[in-house]
Amino acid sequence: MRKAKPKKRQILPDPVYGDTRVTKFVNHLMYDGKKSIAFEIFYTALNNVKAKLPNEEKSSLEIWKQALDNITPFVEVKSRRIGGATFQVPTEIRPDRKESVSMKNMISFSRKRGGKSMADKLAAEIVDAYNNQGGAFKRKEDMHRMAEANRAFAHFRF
Repeated sequence: MRKAKPKKRQILPDPVYGDTRVTKFVNHLMYDGKKSIAFEIFYTALNNVKAKLPNEEKSSLEIWKQALDNITPFVEVKSRRIGGATFQVPTEIRPDRKESVSMKNMISFSRKRGGKSMADKLAAEIVDAYNNQGGAFKRKEDMHRMAEANRAFAHFRF
């Protein structure tokens, strides 16, 4: 690369829980720079999660973190062109990308759901991911299945 790598930006913790992971999630959730609305959606979703799982001893933030961990992929396939043929090469994912991919999957599958408000959809997706089901969990399983199927091409890793 000709230029130096750009510096990582410092992400501030969120106002309610004091967690930087929450702020990253809200940044992915945000549309058109409307961060206060995104925070409102997220906190409402966590309240809805607590209402849906009343007999759970964990807090709603811990449930959300567990749901994110359940849908975090460990390997992905990348296209690599070798000698005119394109191979799907399984590679491990960097930790920061793991987190980002899991958050984006949760949000995208929440948006595709049917429901009244985004907070309701997000709460439903969090509960599903916590119970190892739903669209985002299925996406993780599919990624792992594709990587397993293409394990023969792992020696092309770059």
